[in-house]
Amino acid sequence: MGSMEEKFDEQLLILYASQTGNAMDAAERLGREAERRGCPSVSVLSIDEFQPIDLPNKEAVIFIVSTTGQGDNPDSMKGFWRFLLQKNLTREWLKGVHYAVFGLGDSSYQKYNFVAKKLDKRLSDLGATAIIERGLGDDQHPSGHEGALDPWMSALWNMLYQKNHKLLPNGPDFVTPDATFLDQPKIQIIYHDVEEGIPPLSSAKELKYLETQVERARSMTPGKFSGNDRPDCFLKMTKNRLLSRPDSGKDVRHFEFDAVSSSIDYEVGGVLEVLPGQSPAALDAFIRRCSLNPESYITVQPRDAENHDFLNPPLSPVKLKSFIELTMDVASASPRRYFFEVMSYFATAEHEKERLQYFASPEGRDDLYQYNQKERRTVLEVLEDFPSVQMPFEWLVQLVPPLKTRAYSISSSHSAHPNQVHLTVSVVSWTTPYKRKRTGLCSAWLASLDPQQRVFIPAWFRKGSLPPPRPSLPLILIGPGTGCAPFHGFVEERALQSKTVSTAPIIFFFGCRSNNDDFLYRDFWLSHSQKNGVLSEDKGGGFYVAFSRDQPQKVYVQHKMREQSMKIWSLLTQGAAVYVAGSANKMPSDVFSVFEEIVSTESGVSREAALRWIRTLEKAGKYHVEAWS
Repeated sequence: MGSMEEKFDEQLLILYASQTGNAMDAAERLGREAERRGCPSVSVLSIDEFQPIDLPNKEAVIFIVSTTGQGDNPDSMKGFWRFLLQKNLTREWLKGVHYAVFGLGDSSYQKYNFVAKKLDKRLSDLGATAIIERGLGDDQHPSGHEGALDPWMSALWNMLYQKNHKLLPNGPDFVTPDATFLDQPKIQIIYHDVEEGIPPLSSAKELKYLETQVERARSMTPGKFSGNDRPDCFLKMTKNRLLSRPDSGKDVRHFEFDAVSSSIDYEVGGVLEVLPGQSPAALDAFIRRCSLNPESYITVQPRDAENHDFLNPPLSPVKLKSFIELTMDVASASPRRYFFEVMSYFATAEHEKERLQYFASPEGRDDLYQYNQKERRTVLEVLEDFPSVQMPFEWLVQLVPPLKTRAYSISSSHSAHPNQVHLTVSVVSWTTPYKRKRTGLCSAWLASLDPQQRVFIPAWFRKGSLPPPRPSLPLILIGPGTGCAPFHGFVEERALQSKTVSTAPIIFFFGCRSNNDDFLYRDFWLSHSQKNGVLSEDKGGGFYVAFSRDQPQKVYVQHKMREQSMKIWSLLTQGAAVYVAGSANKMPSDVFSVFEEIVSTESGVSREAALRWIRTLEKAGKYHVEAWS
């Protein structure tokens, strides 16, 4: 243990890789706890703000990383991970570096906490020493990831102290009494006397005004402060069509949008990110509850703004109400645990203060989880439950969950619909344990829009995990439910291509509950599977649909795949690519094991050899999965 003492620079470095904000939240909490324990120097950074080449000079690094999708790294970690995989890094590269890894994941997914497990192994392979065994947080635990984080953190302080007393000079159990320790908020708000006036309502000017408001507000979001967050384009809805049968218990929609601000370009398999609108009533209620002036103009900047040189040129002011509307999720996301802790400092009623302190303590963790996350209680509801709390606007801006864009698979082909983009969206709704109805913010908002009205929607295009296939590539597509969305685009595009070049066959496996209720795009698939269509048997293709509820026993896409075992194998031997899209829970892994079974049966090899064969297919970029929860 001696080497750690000698080399130590007394800094505890905490790096996080977050996709939705949970890992950032956990990392900031770890940083606050370290400060409360008297650690002389703590630094908390997003992993993409850190130069990986500096890793060997650090003594103690804590990684908090989440796993997204099918075992993927968060976007912010991709560069760091590529760096760590370089062949020229030796087994001694991180000798003397002490590290700890905590992962955030969900055990209902096949690749549970895959990112944390890979990172832990790689750091150790490069010669670093684990301070403590990796911790794995699980969304399925009654207290979410905090069920594992709390005990892991207690053990971490003890091990850190044993390794190097200087890190925790007052011992692992010393904690600053809370009363003295509410930090300054990390941001400051400057109020401006601006008379911008109402923009003239000509369409072009209104759009330009909206564009600057979105860009200004979103570039000031805490944790962002990045300058450019301009939407790729604004969309206007032109069609809002119900695809499922009314009263079927499902609400699945087909939306069509025209680009209004600039011409658009995307490929099939791409993803559209939409910034959802918030309920005007909820926004007004929040502004009233927090005693804010919606008409004032503000700029938001980091408190240590001089360290952020990108604030040159200085940010332009934005209307307070627009800032909340475009960046703060006040009526759909649940606040985090630290929100309750900060609220406790501003509660003037004693019973409210006590309840908030209890919620923020380890003992109150499970009760907080039941009250807050399980019920999906919103910021507005929480503030209304504790009327004596008046939080300064700086704290609200820092702690209210950010309003996030929502990503949807594009279901159109740009060649077939120039300057348009289509989506297939299931309107999310559920009932909480206390029997309260909840709906998904973005899907319910889109479903409520009337194509006759003029609503401009900020949108961004990005590549998904389904690369567009060339016309000569045979395809095996599996897309139950709204998983059919990207393949609607694939089929449209290939039908267009088939008019000018010869195209390879497509077989598509679709699944839904019943023929009458939610057979999405029935006429579209059937028309393309008729004479010489791109899904037709005479073209070597096929369309197979599984209705899970139309007969006594459940039938899923896997059953239909087994029935077409020979056909699937024949296409695979012709070099076909496999694309799987849909709900993330069990479907992708069930489909994967049916492929194993088919390869094993049809080619007469063992399951192990079949698994290796499919892994080779994945490595060759011919097995793609896009799944969402």
